Amino acid sequence: MMDDKTLKVGSNELELVDFRLYKKEPNGEIYEGVYGINVAKVREIIKMPELTELPGSEDYIEGIFDLRGVVVPVVDLAEWMGIQVPDESEVAIKKRVIITEFNNILIGFIVHDAKRIRRISWADIEPASFTSGHGKLDRSKITGITRIENGEILLILDLESIVEEMGLFEANLEDIDIDSIEKFSGIVLLVDDSATARRIEKDALEKMGFEIIEATNGEEGLQKLEELYSLYGDSLKDKLKLILSDIEMPKMDGYHMAARIHADERFKDIPLIFSSSISDAFSDIRGQAVGAEGYLVKFNSQKFYEEISKVLKNQISNS
Repeated sequence: MMDDKTLKVGSNELELVDFRLYKKEPNGEIYEGVYGINVAKVREIIKMPELTELPGSEDYIEGIFDLRGVVVPVVDLAEWMGIQVPDESEVAIKKRVIITEFNNILIGFIVHDAKRIRRISWADIEPASFTSGHGKLDRSKITGITRIENGEILLILDLESIVEEMGLFEANLEDIDIDSIEKFSGIVLLVDDSATARRIEKDALEKMGFEIIEATNGEEGLQKLEELYSLYGDSLKDKLKLILSDIEMPKMDGYHMAARIHADERFKDIPLIFSSSISDAFSDIRGQAVGAEGYLVKFNSQKFYEEISKVLKNQISNS
């Protein structure tokens, strides 16, 4: 039975692994960087394993190891970010490897300490508004920022963007014959805080014949729905064929938005599909709990087109 501490579906909260990276500043001072990763993307946290080096790999690839039969590459996050790490005599570094799973791949990230699990409301998370001071970690690599105790800032990392830049994962929606794509008509509301994800998915949806309306988070998604309803009234359900939404978004996440949509008589019959990098089975179950008709793991072109076609055909046959 769930207790009161369990993260509830549609609560507009997320749980983060709070971890640290230490940096030695040019003046000799030690800076403790505070970062976060969504718990849903974390398989486990382990002590440094014995690694096998990969000759010819980038310096930030520390090596690989066998995790219960799965070969996992291990990335030194501080090395990739260009951080000058202080000596262990200057600060207590407790190296840990955070084993992450997203986009159906496993990758380990070396960090200097893993502190705790934090539960934070998406409403308290702001978009990143800086572009320097953190090595390679510009705003495109950050999902958002939030304030914690003592006035400190926690940066929530966009691991997919980091891994894609490293060349360990490449989003792909281009390897399919356009003539084989089933065609539809109508409007799709596309909700995602990533401009890259919106560009890729918008292109794919337009190839299916849809007109796209974009929103950057769940709060804006609900605003767009209200605007569409004021334009079309009750005939909106015939115009708006689908809502395609990310899950992790500042201000309001996809789960909370979906719960709000399916509690509204005007919108509850509009099919909604989640498209997320989170690839654990529980996220799909959570999606179903808030009324989603489908769940896609970014980005597989064949599955993208098949899932959307299936959901829309089911909607037509049930209407």
